[in-house]
Amino acid sequence: MNDLEKNVMQAGEPFDYNIVLIGFMGTGKSTVSACLSAMFGMETVEMDQVIAEREAMSIQDIFANYGEEYFRDLETELLSGLKSRKNTVISCGGGAVLRARNVAEMKKNGKVVLLTASPETVYSRVKDSDDRPVLRDRKNVTDISELMEQRRERYEAAADIVIDTDNKTVQAVCEELVQRLMEMR
Repeated sequence: MNDLEKNVMQAGEPFDYNIVLIGFMGTGKSTVSACLSAMFGMETVEMDQVIAEREAMSIQDIFANYGEEYFRDLETELLSGLKSRKNTVISCGGGAVLRARNVAEMKKNGKVVLLTASPETVYSRVKDSDDRPVLRDRKNVTDISELMEQRRERYEAAADIVIDTDNKTVQAVCEELVQRLMEMR
C-alpha cells in the first residue's frame, strides 16, 4: 500500500460518493475501474455489462435490434437507479454522455472523471475487438479521431476531472485520479 492509499484508507470509507468514469471507448474505463476496486474494495458497475445482462443480449445486438435511442434509455434508467449507492465505481459506455439526461444522472451519482487517450492509443486498444458497434466499418485512426472530436465537447462539459491515460500504467492513472479527488475535498 503506497502513501496515497494509506491516506485515503485512514479517512474511513474511501469515498462517500461514487466515481463515474467516462470517455471514449478504449481510454481505460474498465481497467481503471478494476484497479480502483482492487485498491479500495469499491464496488464496480460496468454499465454495458449490466445492460447486456438485463437485456440478455450483446450491446451490438441491442443496437441492431432496437437502435441507439433504446440503448440510451437503458443507460439513463441504470444511472438513475445507482444514485443511492456510495463508494462505487461506475464505468459508463463511451457514448453515455451523448444524452444530457445521462450527464445529469452522472452528476447526481458522484464525481465524473473523464479518461482520455490519443486516437492512436484508442485504435491499438480496440482494433481486435468486435463488440464496438459504433466503430463497425470505422476501425481506423482517422475515423476514431473524427468520432472522438465529435464527442470531445460533451465529454469535457460533463467532467469534474480529466486524466490522460496515454503512456501511463493503470496504477499511475489510478493514483493520479485518487490524488485529484483528494484535492477536491
